Amino acid sequence: MSKPIVAIVGRPNVGKSTFFNKLAGQRIAIVEDTPGVTRDRIYYETEWCGREMIIIDTGGIEPDTNDIIMTHIKAQAEIAIRTADVIVFMTDIHAGITPDDREIALMLMKSKKPVVLCVNKADSTGRTPPELYEFYELGLGEPIAVSSLHGTGTGDLLERVCELLPEKQEEVAQEDVVRVAVIGRPNAGKSSLVNKLLGQNRLIVSDIAGTTRDAIDTELENEHGKFVFIDTAGIRKTGKIANNIERYSVLRAGLAVERADVCLIMVDATEGVTAQDEHIAGIAHENGKASIVVINKWDLVEKDTKTMDNFRKDIYTALSYMTYAPTVFISAKTGQRVDRLFELINYVNNQSTMRISTGMLNDVLNDATTRVQPPSDKGKRLKIYYMTQTGVKAPTFVLFVNNAELFHFSYQRYIENKLRETFGFEGTPIKLVIREKGED
Repeated sequence: MSKPIVAIVGRPNVGKSTFFNKLAGQRIAIVEDTPGVTRDRIYYETEWCGREMIIIDTGGIEPDTNDIIMTHIKAQAEIAIRTADVIVFMTDIHAGITPDDREIALMLMKSKKPVVLCVNKADSTGRTPPELYEFYELGLGEPIAVSSLHGTGTGDLLERVCELLPEKQEEVAQEDVVRVAVIGRPNAGKSSLVNKLLGQNRLIVSDIAGTTRDAIDTELENEHGKFVFIDTAGIRKTGKIANNIERYSVLRAGLAVERADVCLIMVDATEGVTAQDEHIAGIAHENGKASIVVINKWDLVEKDTKTMDNFRKDIYTALSYMTYAPTVFISAKTGQRVDRLFELINYVNNQSTMRISTGMLNDVLNDATTRVQPPSDKGKRLKIYYMTQTGVKAPTFVLFVNNAELFHFSYQRYIENKLRETFGFEGTPIKLVIREKGED
């Protein structure tokens, strides 16, 4: 990345995510008064005094812990520290300097990276709180008092950050990238798949369901092109969302689908297609996203010559509205068929951006209406005057007719099938917009 990176680090519950959201101007990172809520690194591009930068929010660091999740969080924070150009070390003015603060300060000094010492929760206005001077003991220079809640002091902190940023580099023109959202039920192997695709442990991987809570963007460039993978929290049924943290995670996953070009819908082969899988696939379908159904853990399934075909039939029976989506059987653990995903992602993305000329569309329409007459009702027959394409992602077609009520759903499906037979559109939904003659 050409933009400099600023990592916000500190122990749990000092207000890192609140500060991150304040800088972003929107609620991106999950904020709860519960230690360990932010687990992976969250990225956001921002600008201050003409300097563009990428802010990373990290999980709270607990230097000495045996908890498996907290150990993963520490590892992710260390990756962010190594990646960053400048580090904002956040502490809590009410708690004072804790042993964990001292351990983290030592870790940062060893990193040799520029550090801005931020003392959060200085919510009172007026003179400098005397508690601030205690933080000079950390040996990281002048502490800056801020209030993540109210935003006071953030300007001074960002000015200090800008002073420490590396010199501006010429921007390299960004080529088009394919944004890929990896969605599915908890513990279906989404993070494991992204890690296998990236070839590094970019995301926390654990057998504990619900490990990934935020949507994480990761860039990747290889011989197949440029991609941004969005790993999302596993989506549960609404009735099973037990707390606010998981509710926010489902919201993040929905937003991730909205900004993706392609969705990888993860299905656990050991459990088969569930009602929740149908719901998750429906989110991608309703958002008009090109999709691939990825059946993971295929290495754990006992197989014969018909196992794959039977599983594929079960998928298309359950996802009857999504028979256009190709399927691929993989093992994120062993890497089986994982490389094939890049070609499929490019293929369905190209299919979703395909444009057809109005002349070709109406040739297909005329042939379709000749073969199967449009429906009629009480002596009135549907007339389709012409069809034109108005959009992509999903491919959208407007059909002008004499009476929209006569254009039954079954005939719309027939026209859609004819479009697919002729032009493909594999992996992408198709939207038909019906308008009566004279409508805008």
